[in-house]
Amino acid sequence: MTVESTAARTPRRSAGSKAGTATGTGTKRTTTSTTSTTKKAAPAKKAAGGKKAAGAQKSAEPALVQLLTPEGKRVKNAEFDRYVADITADDLRALYRDMVLTRRFDAEATSLQRQGELGLWASLLGQEAAQIGSGRALRDDDYVFPTYREHGVAWCRGVDPTNLLGMFRGVNNGGWDPNGNNFHLYTIVIGSQTLHATGYAMGITKDGADSAVIAYFGDGASSQGDVAEAFTFSAVYNAPVVFFCQNNQWAISEPTERQSRVPLYQRAQGFGFPGVRVDGNDVLANLAVTKWALERARAGEGPTLVEAFTYRMGAHTTSDDPTRYRHDDERAAWEAKDPILRLRRHLESARHADEGFFAELESESETLGRRVREAVRAMPDPDHFAIFENVYADGHALVDEERAQFAAYQASFADEDGGK
Repeated sequence: MTVESTAARTPRRSAGSKAGTATGTGTKRTTTSTTSTTKKAAPAKKAAGGKKAAGAQKSAEPALVQLLTPEGKRVKNAEFDRYVADITADDLRALYRDMVLTRRFDAEATSLQRQGELGLWASLLGQEAAQIGSGRALRDDDYVFPTYREHGVAWCRGVDPTNLLGMFRGVNNGGWDPNGNNFHLYTIVIGSQTLHATGYAMGITKDGADSAVIAYFGDGASSQGDVAEAFTFSAVYNAPVVFFCQNNQWAISEPTERQSRVPLYQRAQGFGFPGVRVDGNDVLANLAVTKWALERARAGEGPTLVEAFTYRMGAHTTSDDPTRYRHDDERAAWEAKDPILRLRRHLESARHADEGFFAELESESETLGRRVREAVRAMPDPDHFAIFENVYADGHALVDEERAQFAAYQASFADEDGGK
């Protein structure tokens, strides 16, 4: 496969844009390098019970921070250019390499699940720029609270890709030490990591540290009460936390416009801190906006909500079938905005990379795929009795009884020769 290929074509519908402009607390913020255009409001669609569908009232395109167009052209932005002013050709090639290798790892994991080697996999296909851009904006002493799809951020934090797969293979509960890379274990419970991040950020403030915290979540998680509570606490306690929402348009089969009447980044206004929408397929814009938000946090200016407006190219997880709720034309439109192709076009037009660079990276990506494949198949089965360990510090009669029952159950299995 080529390093820029995407998964099989599957989608089925088009998501609409939301009205509004990005604003900070009390002051208007201009966050786009292009002029917003006004659209004629579409007729309201009927929802269940005869009510108008949420988000039916639309008037204008929301402001969007963009530094690289889908064609790879660099555009100016007076507010955010300074955060990427020191980016060199080497840095751009490094960002491209990060995205390509992350996509290759993700594709290999998807294939391994289809072959029965993993129980489940949540693909990040199409979201590489949001994750790599924001991940490379972090300092080593910043702390990350991910969901279960932040494979690109894990790559940026130095977590071995093979360590991400143990949980999905069912051999461990997370294969890395969170404190080793300041990258917390994947969180399956939707939205709960935003509260963990807020609490950790409040602790940083009490410790007097100047580091920051970032919490990743999706548009679907933004509807969870945990996220609203995290917004409240972080605002009240002025916590140094960045809420990074990857709006990939679909919460499994529910489109964003059915979840919110306003663009997601505008929700921050109600809690008293700024929100901004960034082109989630533009790695430079994500790098710049996240740097800005992290600097605010470290300077004691409190939380920020970043909405990375991107798209989930594949299924929600490998157990999902997006052809049941999305149209092919929607995916085709987003494929034209592919984050990897966008940066490649820029590298080529600026003569920052030649065919030798791309060929070498292709070879490196295939080597990574082989390493991941071999590592997964070599993972040892977990100790069947490990589940009973570390439940209580000094043991417990009920746990001992359950362990004995499980041992007897395991012993009941024997081969035809009577061996255990």
